Amino acid sequence: QVQLVESGGGLVQPGGSLLLSCAASGNIFSLNNMGWYRQTPGAQRELVASITANGSPRYGNSVKGRFTISRDNAKNTVYLQMNSLKLEDTAVYYCDADIYTVPDGLDHYWGQGVQVTVSA
Repeated sequence: QVQLVESGGGLVQPGGSLLLSCAASGNIFSLNNMGWYRQTPGAQRELVASITANGSPRYGNSVKGRFTISRDNAKNTVYLQMNSLKLEDTAVYYCDADIYTVPDGLDHYWGQGVQVTVSA
């Protein structure tokens, strides 16, 4: 069974920084694309950033230049460094990953979510 466990959320003032981590565990044969989405009440979940297995990143327009996604394949972990945080970055942040397991094959997984609150 595969699990994605996020950590690092919390309360931060505008202009501050947070580092989110998401560790994948379980019967993992290969870890493909990983990423972060966020969701506020009443809104659809939106892409924050994603990263391929070989490290190519992609960012949502609202976070470009402020957030950086990275991964450590040896630790099955993806990170999201969030700088210059704004009030509108407040949301629940979800980690996701495309993971190949044996014998089930390729599937998509979500973490449980972590709250990020930007407030003065």
